[in-house]
This record gives sequence, structure tokens and C-alpha cells, in this order.
Amino acid sequence: MNEKPSDNYFLRDVEVLRAQAKKSLDDGAVTADYGSDIKKSIDLLQSVLATEIVCVLRYTMNSISVAGLSSKSVAEEFQEHANDEREHMIMVAERIDQLGGEPNFNPEGLASRSATEYGDGGTLIDMVKQNLVAERIAVEHYRDLIGYFADKDPTTRLMLEHILKDEEEHATDMHDLLVSHEGKPFLD
Repeated sequence: MNEKPSDNYFLRDVEVLRAQAKKSLDDGAVTADYGSDIKKSIDLLQSVLATEIVCVLRYTMNSISVAGLSSKSVAEEFQEHANDEREHMIMVAERIDQLGGEPNFNPEGLASRSATEYGDGGTLIDMVKQNLVAERIAVEHYRDLIGYFADKDPTTRLMLEHILKDEEEHATDMHDLLVSHEGKPFLD
């Protein structure tokens, strides 16, 4: 059988892989074939981290301050979303760490690093609208980031795709809450 070298491209010599792995122990999970700019990747993920922190804070504040006839069920929904956003926050922080960065949890400048806004509470409808807007921003932001990471960093892309799925579900939940409380959708 006459095989071309390119036929086995994906099969690297194990001895070569072992030698390469032993050379760069200080780099942790980042190997020489990482396809993106590490600093830019970490900077982008710091923005994602800030966005998730703001979402945790907003949903938590909403779950505590919501009032009205259906406030208990809405508060539970807000708290569930806060928990999801916290899971996202931890995933992103761990990925930043894997890439050799230090996750930025510093509250100073948090709002300016986040893609979404904290919001200003208000009525139940106001909170739902603020959360729906924030989720729509997150959906677009994560789609852009998924495009950026694409094949350059499949691990980060997969993480963002998982988060995007949750954010789309959150947007649907907020839209459904809005429709059930107002009788008509806020957005076309």
C-alpha cells in the first residue's frame, strides 16, 4: 500500500508528542499548535466573564426584589437563571486559567468590561424586559465570539456554544414571561 504523508496527517509520532509535551511544562494546557493569540483570547474571555458576573448579579437582585401576584414563580425563574449564569462564570474563569490567564473578578470596572448592563430594577415587567435585552445582547455577543474562535480554539468555541444554548433558552423564558404578563410580545 502506497500512502502519501498527508494521508496520515492527523497521526503524529507519539515519541515526538511526548518530547514536545515535556519541553513546555510551564505552558499548562496551551500547546505549540494553539491556533489563536493567547493574550487576545484571554482578553475576550475576560469580557465574557464580566458579562456573566453582571448577569448573576442582575438575576439575583431581580429574584430578591421582584414583587407582584406572580412574584414567587418569577423569582424562582430569575434565581434559576442566576444559577445558570454562575455556572457559565465558573466555566469561563476556568478556561481563562487553562489558557494561563488570571480571571478578573475585580468589581472595579466590571460594568465597562461587560457586554450587558446591570439594569435598574423597577417593576416585574421592567426586570423581564431588561433581562430579555441582556440575553439578546449575550446571544449576539457569543455568536460573534464563536465565529472568532471557530477552529483556532475548539475548546473555547464548544464552551461558548454551550453557553449560547443556555442564553437562547433564557431569552425564550424572558420573552414567554413578558407575553404572559403583558399579553403581547415586547419585540417583534
